[in-house]
Amino acid sequence: MIGILSYGAYVPWHRLSRAEIARGWGGPPSRGEKAVANFDEDSITLAVAACRDCVSGIDAKSVDSVYFASTTFPYKEKQSASVIAMAVDVGKGAFTLDLASTMRGGTSGVKIALDAVKSKTSKNALVCAADIRLAWPNSAKEMEFGDGAGALLIGDGEPVATIDNAYSAFNEMIDVYRSQTDTYVQSSEERFVREKGYTKVINDTVKAALAAFKKTPKDYTKIVCNVPNTGLLNSIVKGLGFDPKTQVQSTMADTVGNTGTALSLMLLVEALENAKAGDKLLWVSYGDGCDVYSIAVTDKVAKMAGKRGIKKHAAAKRMMPSYEKYLRWRDIVISEPPSRPPQDRPSAVALWRDNMGGLSLYGNKCNKCGAPQYPAQRVCMICHSKDDFTSYPFANKPAKVTTFSQDNLAASVDPPSTVCAVDFEGGGRIMCDMTDRDPDQVKVGMPVEMTFRQVRLVAGVHDYWWKCTPIKY
Repeated sequence: MIGILSYGAYVPWHRLSRAEIARGWGGPPSRGEKAVANFDEDSITLAVAACRDCVSGIDAKSVDSVYFASTTFPYKEKQSASVIAMAVDVGKGAFTLDLASTMRGGTSGVKIALDAVKSKTSKNALVCAADIRLAWPNSAKEMEFGDGAGALLIGDGEPVATIDNAYSAFNEMIDVYRSQTDTYVQSSEERFVREKGYTKVINDTVKAALAAFKKTPKDYTKIVCNVPNTGLLNSIVKGLGFDPKTQVQSTMADTVGNTGTALSLMLLVEALENAKAGDKLLWVSYGDGCDVYSIAVTDKVAKMAGKRGIKKHAAAKRMMPSYEKYLRWRDIVISEPPSRPPQDRPSAVALWRDNMGGLSLYGNKCNKCGAPQYPAQRVCMICHSKDDFTSYPFANKPAKVTTFSQDNLAASVDPPSTVCAVDFEGGGRIMCDMTDRDPDQVKVGMPVEMTFRQVRLVAGVHDYWWKCTPIKY
């Protein structure tokens, strides 16, 4: 049976209260908070985290397609889905595709994935979406926007939910947009966007979809819609005949924020976390038109209880101490750089040669003594046998801190730099940075896990590798 085989999500650990943003500009306090990606995160690393959550407990090598939707790709000319495929360690013959420039890119990816699975050109398609959008400082959208990612595995098997019907319509208007030369998201007049965009487009498309599906609002347990404003969402769904009190999936506006392209997938993940067998969901995604899906939850949804999803990620958080720190992380406020020699441009040849070790975190394991080691060796560090190894993945292995140092003088956006020696269960050791940590809580023996991050950006080249982070879930 074709449908959603698994789901996953990622919400960054850091949160910024809207009251703190208002304080920075001398404005009145605002309600809620938003999720903020760390300085070493971008849309690729967010998507990798969501995808790893989605395929946890599943053989990633079975994934044969990766679709990545975003409006904030690290590169304007270079595919991002291929980086995600390497980091998640999917099958080498996987088809990869980027879907750009629209808030419904994620749901468009689901349509492509469904068609591919139905036509048997794909068996397991991983659809992910992530965004880190910038809004003008001291604007309403700066308060609104948050960072995050969602992922769905579409395939033929035992789905947690089936997608029984789909309906789409495009709409051309200049509502919320960002040109090739813009740093910040722009918007047309608010009433125009609200009434002629969200309200009219969703109303017209959902009515047409329900007629095509031969369904009514009473046939659905919940409507899941990526309208980021709770009041506007309730107004729209009430006009369609849904009960705002019982049939509407929450917007995450006060806890995570509007995560752009990722919002549709994240809201569906949250709805599936709370769903039970037999529930019916109407999934609606707005952006340059509208996608509508009719979804039926199966009894297999119970097996998803171990996923981190939205619930566990949203519960684990650390409040940022200041709005100014957020501005530094996003390079909105430029401070004096450290007095260090300029960094050399990363070698494209070296990065390519080390794809398996750097992006997929593979070392090797000695076939004679069984010792895992990283990076991959030709001569075993234990028994000294030569060229007798098997590739060995470290990314998902449980690990602990063996020793660490905290350096306040190292060039870092978030001092101190925490450098660790990490020992893996079953053997193997890696020296790496620790991220998303409280420096005062780091200690020897602390359980950690590996997380895919951006190490540096030099001369337009994004250099990715793995760091460790304390386990928070």
